[in-house]
Amino acid sequence: MPLWVHGGTMANFEKRESQDGKTSYRVKIRLKGYPPQTATFQRLTDAKKWAAATESAIREGRHFKTAEAKKHTLADLIDRYNKDVLPGKTSKLGSNQKAQLEWFKTEIGAYTLADISPAVIVQCRDKLLTEMGYRGKVRSPASVVRYMVALSHAFTIAVNDWQWLEDSPMRKVKKPKESRGRVRFLDDEERFRFLAACKESSNPWLYPCVILALSTGMRQGELMGLKWTDVNLKDGYLILHETKNGERRRALGRSWVGAVTRTRQD
Repeated sequence: MPLWVHGGTMANFEKRESQDGKTSYRVKIRLKGYPPQTATFQRLTDAKKWAAATESAIREGRHFKTAEAKKHTLADLIDRYNKDVLPGKTSKLGSNQKAQLEWFKTEIGAYTLADISPAVIVQCRDKLLTEMGYRGKVRSPASVVRYMVALSHAFTIAVNDWQWLEDSPMRKVKKPKESRGRVRFLDDEERFRFLAACKESSNPWLYPCVILALSTGMRQGELMGLKWTDVNLKDGYLILHETKNGERRRALGRSWVGAVTRTRQD
């Protein structure tokens, strides 16, 4: 007959003996409004330590976040993120991140969040680095970093906003080292000949676009998304809505104002 040893207000310890004479201790913690928590140990001291730590976590509201992680899969997380978070990002960034998250959903979407460890993420990272991307080439480290950034933000939302996890497994995973690439600047003579050729182009917008790019560091997508309502010729600034990181920014400078003004007048 089992012997129950009371070890506090919530925990009960049951001493058990197997047929071969070995002793074990089964501890059960009951708290109204929460599912019972049980575990078995070979030593009573270990059972008491686990009970004390678990009771403390329950009182502080930490323990059952792990229970939430067991209820939801990564597919659940990604579906909710796609529905609630991505619509608030720019269309291009949202589209890219949705495709990146779908890759993870295909690979490990069936895993519960409790089962997704840093080691599981590392396996995904290494597979991304070795398999072909949609362009038929092996993904670059920079591309894999973008995949990991998308997943990392989804985990951060699940931790901070939804309380589905206590911590993100991404924090212990190293991102691939990106190649610094080659930085090439035009010298004065090259820049002069380049701008002269742009002025002679049959496209009247080429020269002002190049001037804007050189003066502000704008990317192609930012240039193509620019509207007259975003341009302040008087004060010499313009507002960029479709930026790479999805945030608005202001580009300053007056070197481009003359070229843009003449083009608009023409």
